[in-house]
Amino acid sequence: MTVARPRVLLADDHTIVTEGLKSILDPEFELVGTAGDGRALLAAAEKLQPDIIVADITMPLLNGLDAVRMLKKRNDRAKVVFLTMHSDADLATEAFRAGASGYLLKQSAGEELITAIRTVLRGEVYVMSSSPAESSSRPSVRYCGERST
Repeated sequence: MTVARPRVLLADDHTIVTEGLKSILDPEFELVGTAGDGRALLAAAEKLQPDIIVADITMPLLNGLDAVRMLKKRNDRAKVVFLTMHSDADLATEAFRAGASGYLLKQSAGEELITAIRTVLRGEVYVMSSSPAESSSRPSVRYCGERST
């Protein structure tokens, strides 16, 4: 019996990033598509029905925050993890208000992204709790314990 792998949609305007993410995620997840801007993310999410979306915040045509707000207004069930260069706590807070279930920085190790996706798929919230420079001496993850909706 084959167990279905979680379906992942990647959204980032840098092709090299999505190609790298594919190689990190492919062993465990089914990569159903990529989107290079916020509008393409909306269309791909509707068409492909992913379980989880890994998205950047800064994208052309429609930023990731606004795209996720629109997805959630459409009652899209996909969980969202933001993978971004923005370490500003206020922006992370805004991402969760928009409907994200996870937030981590692009400086994170690939294994941390996998952990974030697993956590979010269990219905929990994932937050990178320290900067990458600080995380070398202690765990870089805080599990909030709340179930995301």
